[in-house]
Amino acid sequence: MNYLIVGLGNIGEKYVLTRHNIGFIVVESIALEKKIDFIQDRHAYVSMVKNKGKKIYMIKPTTYMNLSGKAVRYWMQNLKIPIENTLTIVDDIALPFGSLRLRKKGSSAGHNGLKDIEDKLGHNQYPRLKFGVGNDFPKGMQAEYVLSNFYKEEQKELPQYIKKAISMIYSFASVGVDKTMSLYND
Repeated sequence: MNYLIVGLGNIGEKYVLTRHNIGFIVVESIALEKKIDFIQDRHAYVSMVKNKGKKIYMIKPTTYMNLSGKAVRYWMQNLKIPIENTLTIVDDIALPFGSLRLRKKGSSAGHNGLKDIEDKLGHNQYPRLKFGVGNDFPKGMQAEYVLSNFYKEEQKELPQYIKKAISMIYSFASVGVDKTMSLYND
């Protein structure tokens, strides 16, 4: 059985350590840990790891955050991966920094990347891993906040939360969304 892990983010040097790029950061951490590379292909950088006999494909869409759905739809179809075997990793300002929540489905909650995926798939019935980035910003400054780098203190703590996110991804691919939610959700 194959899985598709979608790390949401924006391509380009200026976005590398931004809160909005936490999806990229998580899948890049898996690749680093497994000593594999991402290869640029259609609409995304693509990589694959094996875990417990399963192929886990990872993509970082090159379409920029607001057009992520195009890459998700293409790679789901190309790899013939059913929606329930996909997991989208996304930043979430409604959760405190470092809080991780796995959901089977849900609204975009105003997140443009999720909105585009919903638009391209025609529904919101797909699993997502929400990575809390906090909401320490003045009213009306949401975009600036998510496109800014993590604070120095957060950067020191980030590895432990990334490690937990990776464990959740492997759990999702081995025991499924329901069991993983019961094991990991706060």
